Amino acid sequence: MNEKKEALRIEILKYIEKHSRVDLGELAVLLGAEEADVANEMAEMEKEKIICGYHTLIDWDKTGVETVTALIEVRVTPQRDRGFDRIAERLYNYPEVYAVYLISGSYDLLVTMEGKTLKEVSRFVSEKLSPLDGVLSTATHFILKKYKDHGTVMVTKKESERISVTL
Repeated sequence: MNEKKEALRIEILKYIEKHSRVDLGELAVLLGAEEADVANEMAEMEKEKIICGYHTLIDWDKTGVETVTALIEVRVTPQRDRGFDRIAERLYNYPEVYAVYLISGSYDLLVTMEGKTLKEVSRFVSEKLSPLDGVLSTATHFILKKYKDHGTVMVTKKESERISVTL
């Protein structure tokens, strides 16, 4: 791949990572490229699975929809010739699981999931996750408040409640 094409790809990826809703014409102007070149590169990167999807970040707390987000550390026994892949695949196929990461440290996998209640999350851990062959232990952490998510600040600063005094 030539350097110019690679540089265009990197710029497209950097921009759409932060702004998934983008007008191709606007992006082309920002990057100093032709709209057709940007569209072609994006289509090619989607086909190559470099661009894996487009997501919208929503502050569900402001919608009235009650959800519980959990981060679950999982310690597993790696399998011969497959390492952690087989158990990770079983985990990411559960519809309530949003992400599975292989991590360093005292645990092997980090699972992110959402449920409607704490009880629903605990039921998932006790009935689906913990009984899996190869799972040695888990530690579940619940998200209490999101301050920043995917690079976006989720809290708004409150205006000062002090009354201004003028003379």
